[in-house]
Amino acid sequence: MRSVYVRENSVDGLPQECGVVAVSPLLRELILGAVDSPKLYEPASRTGRIMDLILDEVRRLPVEPLHLPEPWAPRARQITTALREHPENSTTLEDWGPVVGASPRTLARLFLAETGMTFRHWQRQVRLLEGLMRLASGEPVTTVALEVGYENPSTFISMFRRSLGVTPGKYFSTDD
Repeated sequence: MRSVYVRENSVDGLPQECGVVAVSPLLRELILGAVDSPKLYEPASRTGRIMDLILDEVRRLPVEPLHLPEPWAPRARQITTALREHPENSTTLEDWGPVVGASPRTLARLFLAETGMTFRHWQRQVRLLEGLMRLASGEPVTTVALEVGYENPSTFISMFRRSLGVTPGKYFSTDD
């Protein structure tokens, strides 16, 4: 995992809070190119232009929240509580409808209105967060993938890479 630190006078247009972006291939290469750059550089130098491009790319990428906003509606909250306790649960909105007394369409609207995410996105996020916690505690990727509801490790790794820009192995690598 790589972190980018930005001078205070360069933050215009960047998110106001710390966050994670899904790293584009361009941003990845720019960051890798910046790693070996000198700490002090002229703004018009090659390094300065790389740093400007990094900021431009970060500004255009959507922030991927690593928190799960909770809905207030009791029916939607009943679902999120169940999924937090059992992220491996693959119940669809069609199946949740009769359980919580709402149509799948109503539940879909509730999720989007109250969390800013679709149900599927919210479900992916709960699995990602649970997976991150388990991986951080040293559990193997295969075990984590299966226990958070993925049919196989490669599907989990693919979702992880799409969400965080790197594989679980790279994310938790001690190599800087």
